[in-house]
Amino acid sequence: MTIEEYLQEQFPSLELIPSIYNQWDIGIHFSLGKSSYLLKENDEMNLEGFQVIYKQTSQIFNELFDQNDELFLVTNLYKQIKEKSTKKLKVYQPYLKDHNSLNRILVKTYPYPFELEEEEELEMQQFSLFCKRKDLHVAGLLKAACNEDFPLKPKFGGYYIGYPDVFFVNTTKDIIFFIYDDRGCEVIALDAERIRPLYEKYYDCIEEVDRKRVEPLLKKK
Repeated sequence: MTIEEYLQEQFPSLELIPSIYNQWDIGIHFSLGKSSYLLKENDEMNLEGFQVIYKQTSQIFNELFDQNDELFLVTNLYKQIKEKSTKKLKVYQPYLKDHNSLNRILVKTYPYPFELEEEEELEMQQFSLFCKRKDLHVAGLLKAACNEDFPLKPKFGGYYIGYPDVFFVNTTKDIIFFIYDDRGCEVIALDAERIRPLYEKYYDCIEEVDRKRVEPLLKKK
């Protein structure tokens, strides 16, 4: 099974690009580090604030993914059409426990999905690896996703056009998890029961406008 086949079967209307929460009815948007300032008054980075975000992200992820859950680790790379693709290993290699898994990574090229003046010169390459949660160095992956806008390590490789987007597609529980940067993450699911505990446990991380949207689906009847 490929990521395209899985999405066609379970999330047929979904395009695996940022803002999956706005494409699917059953989902939650979490705001991260709401009480933390990531830059101090002297413009130095507040590393304690980043630790808060890393912890929140890890807690939410661990609620959704068990060690033996099967998943697709999907990475969107945005690049110029004429630019050679050399970034696959930089995205996956540091975070795979078994580097032989690199040989199983699949790639498919799509038109650039966002509106830009030069979009005809750009494309999106989508890499996917089917594995289990226990096959990954999850902590590093989550931190790298959060570090998008800051000179911190770990860091994903990428092109100048944009930072890679990484999605965790849990095929065991039919849940998709996406961290767009230090500000927040999105979770969507086929079954509201799968993510209702998150809504209750991390209620304070959900903005009021997002609560109003999902409460009819996620409140206990």
